[in-house]
Amino acid sequence: MQIQDLPFPDPGVPDARSGPRFLWWLGRNQLGGQLKALAWGLLHFVAVSGLPFCVGLAVQAVVDHSGTRLAQAGGLMVLCGTGIAVGDMMLHRTAVTNWIVAAARVQQLLARRTAQLGSALTRRVAAGEVVAVSTGDVEKIGWFVEALSRFAAAALTVVLVCIGLVVYQPALGIVVAVGVPVLALAVLPLLPRATRRADLQREKAGRATELASDTVAGLRVLRGIGGEELFLDRYRRASQEVRRAAVRSARMWALISAIQTLLPGLLMVAVIWHGVHLARDGRITVGELVTVYSAVMLLAYPLRHFEEIAMAYSFSRPSAKRAARVLALERITDTAGSRDAVVPTGDLYDPATGLLAPLGLLTAVVCGDPDAAGVLAERLGGHATAEEASASVLLGGIPLDELPLGSARTAVLVQDKDPVLLSGSLRELLDVPSSGEVGAAEALAAAQCGDVLDALAQGSLDAEDPMDARITERGRSLSGGQRQRLALARSLKTDPEVLVLDEPTSAVDSHTEARVADGVRSLRTGRTTVVFTSSPLLLDQADRVVLVDEGEVAAVGVHRELVHSEPRYRAVVTRETDDETAAGTAKPREIDSPHGVGALEEREIDALEELEELEGIEETA
Repeated sequence: MQIQDLPFPDPGVPDARSGPRFLWWLGRNQLGGQLKALAWGLLHFVAVSGLPFCVGLAVQAVVDHSGTRLAQAGGLMVLCGTGIAVGDMMLHRTAVTNWIVAAARVQQLLARRTAQLGSALTRRVAAGEVVAVSTGDVEKIGWFVEALSRFAAAALTVVLVCIGLVVYQPALGIVVAVGVPVLALAVLPLLPRATRRADLQREKAGRATELASDTVAGLRVLRGIGGEELFLDRYRRASQEVRRAAVRSARMWALISAIQTLLPGLLMVAVIWHGVHLARDGRITVGELVTVYSAVMLLAYPLRHFEEIAMAYSFSRPSAKRAARVLALERITDTAGSRDAVVPTGDLYDPATGLLAPLGLLTAVVCGDPDAAGVLAERLGGHATAEEASASVLLGGIPLDELPLGSARTAVLVQDKDPVLLSGSLRELLDVPSSGEVGAAEALAAAQCGDVLDALAQGSLDAEDPMDARITERGRSLSGGQRQRLALARSLKTDPEVLVLDEPTSAVDSHTEARVADGVRSLRTGRTTVVFTSSPLLLDQADRVVLVDEGEVAAVGVHRELVHSEPRYRAVVTRETDDETAAGTAKPREIDSPHGVGALEEREIDALEELEELEGIEETA
């Protein structure tokens, strides 16, 4: 696999049972790249290890005054130099390719898992952890995957050099063959402690990342309540804990590096001391002593990869564990589904609550608990998790869980209460899969985005068309209401069979809310729309209003009937307190209305009068 071939058509099914199993799975899936890196690594390391033999041959040729053998030694040096250059270049190229491919595979797996789970993901894993896995952790995982082949090449080279020295000069070769394994294994007792410290550092860094992500996401609210200093102080303390953990981890790795430097030096001293005695006794030549000395000196180079693989594994293991934890999350049903890839039509029905949204009507759902409303909205779109598993939502009598994921998402679109706007132009924002029956201009008009277009045009002076105006990351340059209306326009343009909106106008003023309600109703005529809201202006536009209380449908009707007949509904819509609801202290009064309204709650009157005023303005216009 080459870098230019990314992304993968199919990244595969990961072994997410544990971090080490996930690393092993990644290595097996890049076996071709690993073997290439191993081959180039062997060429490089063997060429490096061949230099001592060339040096020893040249020294002995000089001692023997042999020009022929000196020329041969020079030719072998040129050959080894060429092998070192070519092997190092291709090893680096292949290793970096392995690194990038492994990281890209993990990111692609994470992106697919996120798309499959939808908004249910953040209810099971913190958003900061997902960010940490998809950014810093993938680099550490890729580091271990690419270091594995270089370590294998270094280990094979060390074995070959030891065997070669034993054959070339047994008296000194045995000393090297016994000493090198000691060098390689000397740091093993320190690795568990180093691994634990690295794990602790990564854990604290992950917590700090989560805290920073949550703080940035809620910065507008924090500034509103004057709490930014409190959270900044919490982040300072978290970052200092990360620094202290990193220093403790670095000390352990410094000790390991010191041992890896000290022991080869001691081995070299032992080899020289023993070799000098052998040369003085005439048992070895000067060239053989130089060869063995140079070989021991250069062995420190491949031995360094033993330390690197230990460090790479220590840092990548917790990263792989976090990635495996995210990738192990599953939907209730298989994403392929058990039915054909069709987009059904008909009534939307939830057996768990008894909620029914008839075909072609605007159904408003009122829940006393906003969190329960969000969970129910996601469930209607097939985003439920195993913890919320029950009978599947039906669309036209067909269970959504039995449809392929793509068909289910095409049939039912859920817009949650906190939609995300990606950076880019407005045209790119509205470039979404759609039926083609609703244009961008119609969707923007229905969502009352005229002022948003003006604001974007003023902020992008180089854009002649407002559709080419740039939107900053997450739409931070826009107000909450403007972001909400742009997200609503994007959902309207998609034009799904069923559109589920969770509090789509919670951040807009009442005048705009009334116009948005009318625009959504007009544009979605003949399509099934479900709106979770407690706003009287939206509820008054609904063909059907359903009250869901304690996980079940408690009442069904229209807004102006339910506000009289159902106390629980009135308590949610008019924001009555529990004491008022229990005591029945809210006094209705009679008003005259073109809608034929009788006795209404006082808190409801202002909203209705405002709606009637808007309707009168529109009729006059």
